[in-house]
Amino acid sequence: MKVLAIDIGTGTQDIIYYNSENEIKNSIKLVLPSPHLLIGQKIKKTKKDIYFTGEIIGGGKLKKRIMEHINKGYKVAMEENCAKTIRDDIKQVESYGIEIVNKSNTKNYSNYKKIKLEEIDIDKLSNFIKEYDIDYDFDYIAIAVQDHGYNKNMGDRNFRFEKIKEKLTEPIYPEEFAFYGNIPKYYSRMKSVENKLKNKTKIEIKNTPLLMDTKFASICGMCYDKIAKKLNNYIVIDIGNGHTTAASINKGKIQGIFEHHTSNLTKESIEKYIKKLANGSLTNEEIYNDHGHGAYIINPIEKIEKVIVAGPRRDIIEKTTLDYHYASPAGDVMMTGTIGLVKSVKYNIENN
Repeated sequence: MKVLAIDIGTGTQDIIYYNSENEIKNSIKLVLPSPHLLIGQKIKKTKKDIYFTGEIIGGGKLKKRIMEHINKGYKVAMEENCAKTIRDDIKQVESYGIEIVNKSNTKNYSNYKKIKLEEIDIDKLSNFIKEYDIDYDFDYIAIAVQDHGYNKNMGDRNFRFEKIKEKLTEPIYPEEFAFYGNIPKYYSRMKSVENKLKNKTKIEIKNTPLLMDTKFASICGMCYDKIAKKLNNYIVIDIGNGHTTAASINKGKIQGIFEHHTSNLTKESIEKYIKKLANGSLTNEEIYNDHGHGAYIINPIEKIEKVIVAGPRRDIIEKTTLDYHYASPAGDVMMTGTIGLVKSVKYNIENN
């Protein structure tokens, strides 16, 4: 079995090309800048009006670049679909001074700089790998992006955590957070990636793409760290540039979870929340009132045998008194999410 797994984060997109005939640690690996950073550079260098086309991508920092461009006196126009990169509510996008365009009528924008928004370019990746005379034929493809979901009647952080709670009606394996052909419409970013893979690549996608949230791909990957696999009760925590997500694990299954904004965490609060997650006393209100997403616990775990840590801001854990270990499944700290994706592909093939 050959799997192409791509984990798209805020800073990097981490890629692994796995062949089950070989040791996973010997897989082809790439670490590249995140697509939104490359697009942001294009915006910064542009000295004229911009017309955006393409797909919905992660756009937190793109909005900042676009607003900087507008404040310089330039016009910005976006086709409706890709405009949801900024906000799912198109009226809110328009309120920022961005013009929304019907792509069937673009003749008035011929003098604009055209920039295409896309997160996945399988064809470009194929050409790159083939330059090294490597067989690029894969059976399955798995992509991780962060998607809060959208509900016009609920804020992003509330809705995201509401859907996490709905999934955790009982303890489940992290692999069960993957979507294998059943992505709900409210996950617009995941649906956009799925649409690109199914309809807009020259490379044939043989099987149903697997999509997963980046945080749960990381949680899954951490559980396959060589130290974690020896434990029964432990905490996994992904400390990202924007979000921090922690889960309590008993015998491989998630027993509880909390999610917060990394910028709001201190060494004291992160240690406190981890301990309360383990003993079952952490409440949703406690995290939410501290400007986080929330918390939900099914069962406490007996003790914290160790805290398994991943993410670009993972060094925060060093300031605590917790007994921690940096996750490196397949011997690589950068591939935690991609290993989680590969494991999720295997799990979903066997259980669907």
